[in-house]
Amino acid sequence: MTTDQRRVLTGITTSGTPHLGNYAGAIRPAIHSSTEPNVDAFFFLADFHALIKCADPARVAQSRMEIAATWIAAGLDTERVTFYRQSDVPEIPELCWMLTCVTAKGLMNRAHAYKASVDANLAKAVDPDDGVTMGLFSYPVLMAADILMFNAHRVPVGRDQIQHLEMTRDIAQRFNHLYGGGQDLFVLPEVQIDEDVATLPGLDGRKMSKSYNNTIPLFEGGAKALKSAVAQIVTDSRLPGEPKDAESSHLYTLYRAFASHQQAAEFRQSLADGLGWGDAKHALCACIEAQIGPMRDTYADLMAHPARIEDILQAGAAKARQTAVPFMNQLREAVGLRQMASAAKSTTAKSAKSGQARLVSFRQDDGQFRQRLFAADGTELLLTEAFSDPKLLNQLSRQLAQADLSDVQADAQGQISLQAQGQCWARCPADLLAQVRQALSQI
Repeated sequence: MTTDQRRVLTGITTSGTPHLGNYAGAIRPAIHSSTEPNVDAFFFLADFHALIKCADPARVAQSRMEIAATWIAAGLDTERVTFYRQSDVPEIPELCWMLTCVTAKGLMNRAHAYKASVDANLAKAVDPDDGVTMGLFSYPVLMAADILMFNAHRVPVGRDQIQHLEMTRDIAQRFNHLYGGGQDLFVLPEVQIDEDVATLPGLDGRKMSKSYNNTIPLFEGGAKALKSAVAQIVTDSRLPGEPKDAESSHLYTLYRAFASHQQAAEFRQSLADGLGWGDAKHALCACIEAQIGPMRDTYADLMAHPARIEDILQAGAAKARQTAVPFMNQLREAVGLRQMASAAKSTTAKSAKSGQARLVSFRQDDGQFRQRLFAADGTELLLTEAFSDPKLLNQLSRQLAQADLSDVQADAQGQISLQAQGQCWARCPADLLAQVRQALSQI
């Protein structure tokens, strides 16, 4: 991240299948925002959070895949942004525990979700904490760890999440006061409320939500499921030929979210001229399909090849940990979880003698082979491409360990392709090249 960039972080809970409202209200604007030149965007699958509200392992596993495929198919540039699973970054739960140890219980008592559960129990005349897990109670601390692990400057949220951002700021300030030693270890994140983001109506006119069972599918079920859902949208009893008020029509609201200004104006005029509801629904389907149809093909291909999704998420986790690992080392030092002086000397001597840089080979579930390169301090520097032949992978790594690498050039995204025998062994950010060269030379 450069000094003029602002880090923006967005989490997506993996407990359901994305629908049309999710796309228009969150996915599309977030992806558009990530392309801005001054934004360093972090997107993560909040699968630890999913365990709070979903006790179905199969549902969580399927949702992780569906949501990752949806964001990629919708155009998220995973080379430009940092896209990862929360559970693939072990520093996050470690930080969560550190933050838990400085968070007052009284602060958690005031959390909206917890208070709502208590109020519901009191209304039923049962124990106030009936059914309340520690996951639900301390959810705001895990959210704080997600944000503070990467020192995000801005976090786009709905109004119902503002309290959690305020709690994150409180927790960060407390930690800075106790352990900062005069400096701020954590950036205090700012709330970003997008007032102009579309809130789409569902089949019955209420906000589109799984809770109301009124959603329109985004990709699942294909064009047929989209057409079937749109056909169920509630309209009034005005017949073809009778003028219709676009502003009071859910069809027009949905159409406008996927059409150009000119198309929306023409559709509005057609309704005023008496366009029948059946024809209006057909036009709405065509408008939506024009935008999401091509994405659906990409989504289907990704869902049919989950190893591709896994590769993208593993690469994203490696990229995220390039930030998380050294920062966690700094936080460990700050709270006193540091090495004893004698152990530190011993480790330093051993490191100087043996180098400690490591290249770890492993086999994925799909049978492909990869390697992870670790620096002497344990920081993961890169994850190689996937290879079907482990011997070739080892050959390329040995050749690159002996190569000069001083004349390699970065691409437009600041990434360098490390190649041998005409094949890409791995890609790494240009600012890590010196560390990669040093680590390779020590293997």
